[in-house]
Amino acid sequence: MRIAKIISVGAAVIIVTSLSAFAQQQHLGLITEVNRLNNTVAIRQIQNGTVGANTNGPSEAFKVASGISLDTIHAGDRVSYSTDESGPTKTITKIQRQ
Repeated sequence: MRIAKIISVGAAVIIVTSLSAFAQQQHLGLITEVNRLNNTVAIRQIQNGTVGANTNGPSEAFKVASGISLDTIHAGDRVSYSTDESGPTKTITKIQRQ
């Protein structure tokens, strides 16, 4: 009985850890709109490593976490970014120009 309890606790820890890692993912995208008043950006995700991939997909709006400056980001920039999808809205936690 004690071994089963240890195994189930270990499995729960692994699941919780993997969910938090899944919540923050690294993406590549093209900035389509920057709204500095609302602290939001619209990004069209870029598929990497695919032959013939295009950037004609839809843009997605993200809230930008506090502490991240949008002064160096402009429409048309290619960026790598990390998102946190654990809350009700998708939030960018890290963004960097390519």
